[in-house]
Amino acid sequence: MAGGKWRLVEVAVMVMAVQWWWGYNGNLVEGFPEEDLVTKLPRQPKVAFRQFAGYVDVDVKAGRSLFYYFVEAENQPHSKPLTLWLNGGPGCSSIGGGAFTELGPFYPTGDGRGLRKNSKSWNKASNLLFVESPAGVGWSYSNTSSDYNTDDATTAKDMLVFMLRWFKKFPEFKTRQLFLSGESYAGHYVPQLADIILQYNARRSNEFKFNLKGIAIGNPLLKLDRDVPATYEFFWSHGMISDELGLTIMNQCDFEDYSFSSSHNISKSCEAAMSEAGTIITRFVNYYDVLLDVCYPSLFEQELRLKKMGTKMSVGVDVCISYEEQLYLTLPEVQKALHANRTQLTYPWSMCSGLLNYNNTDGNTNILPILKRIVKSKIPVWVFSGDEDSVIPLLGSRTLIRELADDLNFNTTVPYGAWFHKGQVGGWAIEYGNLLTFATVRGAAHMVPYAQPSRALHLFTSFVLGRRLPNKTPPPPIED
Repeated sequence: MAGGKWRLVEVAVMVMAVQWWWGYNGNLVEGFPEEDLVTKLPRQPKVAFRQFAGYVDVDVKAGRSLFYYFVEAENQPHSKPLTLWLNGGPGCSSIGGGAFTELGPFYPTGDGRGLRKNSKSWNKASNLLFVESPAGVGWSYSNTSSDYNTDDATTAKDMLVFMLRWFKKFPEFKTRQLFLSGESYAGHYVPQLADIILQYNARRSNEFKFNLKGIAIGNPLLKLDRDVPATYEFFWSHGMISDELGLTIMNQCDFEDYSFSSSHNISKSCEAAMSEAGTIITRFVNYYDVLLDVCYPSLFEQELRLKKMGTKMSVGVDVCISYEEQLYLTLPEVQKALHANRTQLTYPWSMCSGLLNYNNTDGNTNILPILKRIVKSKIPVWVFSGDEDSVIPLLGSRTLIRELADDLNFNTTVPYGAWFHKGQVGGWAIEYGNLLTFATVRGAAHMVPYAQPSRALHLFTSFVLGRRLPNKTPPPPIED
C-alpha cells in the first residue's frame, strides 16, 4: 500500500512536470497572450519556436493601435535577449521588411504562396519583435484620421507606450536585456526611441525601468547634409558617373544645411548635374544595391501565371522577394493566421504606406546629438553599412561616426581594419571609446541582412553578446 502511495506521488510529480513543460513550450504559458499565439502560418516549414502576433492599443480614445509580430529565439528563448526591429521610410513596414525579407525566421517562396526557412535568422541570437510603426503603416491603424499627420516625436512617444503595454502582454521580458535595431530612416526612429526610454528610466526610482543594453542601426539617415553628397561620391567612386559630372556636383553643389523641404541653397547648375546623374544611372540600377540585378514585375507576374515557381536570383539573392512577400502578406488566410487587419482596412496591405502625411522637416534633424546623449549614458551604439548601398552610403556614415567620436573625445580602441567571417573578410570596422562602433558589411545592400544574411547574423550576434568583431587574420586554406 505504501508503495502504491509513493507511485501515486511519483505519477503526480510527473504530471506536474509535463504540465510545466507544456506551459513553457505550448500555448498555456502564464504571462503569454494565448489569443495572440500564431499556431502556424500558411504553408510554413515546421519549427520548434513559437510566434505571436496582434495589436497593442497606444491610444484607446483615438483608436490608435500598432501591429506587432514576435518570434521566440530558436533555442533557449528564456535566456536570450529581446531585440526590437524597426524599418524606416518613414512609413515602411517592419513586418514586410525585417520580418519576411531580411532577418526573420522565414522568407516567402518564389510563388508568394508559402514560406521557406531563413537559416540565418537573427532569432538564432535573440528573441525578435517587429512593429509596424507609426499608425498608418501596414496593419497599424487609427480611427482618428488626423493621426496620419505625424512626425518623429509622436512616433517615438507611441513606441514608448507600445513597449510598456507590450510588456504587460509579455511580462517575462520586462527585465530581459533589450536591444533596439533598424535601418534607413530608423536612423531617426531607433535613437529617438532610445533617448525617450532613457528619459523614462531617469524619472523612475524603484519602479520598472527598461533594461536597455544597446542600439544598432544599419545604413541610417543621420545627418542629411552629409548623407546626400555621399550618394554622389558613391556614384562617382563606383564608376556610375563621369569624372566631369562628379566634379561638377562636388564643386557646384553646396549641401550645407540641405533639407528635404527646401532647395534654396542648390544652384541651377547643381540641380541640372544631379538630374543628369539620375538619367545616366537609369532605373535599371538597384540604388539599394548597385551590384544586384533589378526585378522586372511584368516578367515575375508572367512566370506566376505560367506557374513557374522559381525565384529571380542574382548572386544568390532573390531580387523579386519584395513582390513575393507582398503576395504572401495580402493572402486572407495569412492575415487571419497573424490576427491582422482586425478592422478590415479599406486599403490593401503594402510595404510602404501611401496614407501617411509625415512631417517633411523631421528628416533634416541632425541625429548626432541624440547619439551623443545615448553613448554618454553608457549605452553601446553600433552603426553598420552595407557597402553597395548608394541611398545612404557608408561614406557619409563613417565620417559622421568619426565626428561623433571626436566630439565625445573618444580614443580609437580598435583601429580601422578588416573583420572576418568564415575565413573571408566580412567587412571593415573601427571602435571608439569601447562604446561606439562603425562597421561595414562587405557585399551587402541598404538592407544588410537581405543581401548578406550570414555576415549580418555574425555582426548582430557579436553586437548582442558584447563582443568585438573578429579581426585576426584567418589561417590560409589547406591545399589538397
